[in-house]
Amino acid sequence: MTPALLCIGGMDSSGGAGLLRDAATAAEFGLSCRVAVTAVTAQTDRAVSALHPVPPEVVAAQIAAGASGARAVKIGMLGCGAIVRAVAAALDQTLDRTRVGVPLVLDPVLRSSSGRDLLDPAGLGVLIETLLPRATLLTPNLPELRALGDWLGLPPGAEAAAIVAALQARGAGAVLVKGGHAEGATDARDRLYLPGAEIREFTAPRHALALRGTGCHLACAIAAGLALGQTLPEAIGRAKASVTARFAAAGRADTKASFETGTMP
Repeated sequence: MTPALLCIGGMDSSGGAGLLRDAATAAEFGLSCRVAVTAVTAQTDRAVSALHPVPPEVVAAQIAAGASGARAVKIGMLGCGAIVRAVAAALDQTLDRTRVGVPLVLDPVLRSSSGRDLLDPAGLGVLIETLLPRATLLTPNLPELRALGDWLGLPPGAEAAAIVAALQARGAGAVLVKGGHAEGATDARDRLYLPGAEIREFTAPRHALALRGTGCHLACAIAAGLALGQTLPEAIGRAKASVTARFAAAGRADTKASFETGTMP
């Protein structure tokens, strides 16, 4: 039987991010994907034009139907505090948290690439309260990390290490800070913070193009690796390689399209 991954998040009509990206990533790693839809969105690379949250009780029912036997859980867009609470309660009811082999990767999706808020302020507080202590790994990018630090009351401009320490004081275990938004960086450098351990870095070339859904891809690929029994550093390394390969393929496609249309210099 093909091992299963449970993905909880939003439905992106363009397929660039959210659960459709999760399903493609799970398939790449040889896993089947079970889903719990938290919101239906209409969006493109330019904008989110519509967003319809799924009732919390329906989200919980989806988790109850899909969680049994899942080897790992990946959480993305949640939308609001009521849905966050429903997800946390449903996971407690349907997953045996004492059983080794059910890791949870939490990607704190706060805003779309086009700037639309995807989690309300109350929802962020509930996420920190209910899901953060359950997560095997938290995967914020730099803007998300700053938003988490602001909610925790850290001063503006606080260092990443200080925000991570505050998150770990609230129950977070491992935190992977994604460096793709770092200004002036010549590479894409992600840093893994584990309590009581040295920071581990995962570096890849920085590509001169933007892709939507790379955070979804990375978190889902890490969850897939954990579901397959990889260590956390191994799962992160392979996930990083998968995202890098996607950037390289997109760059080749963009170059080919430019050549064929005669727009290359």
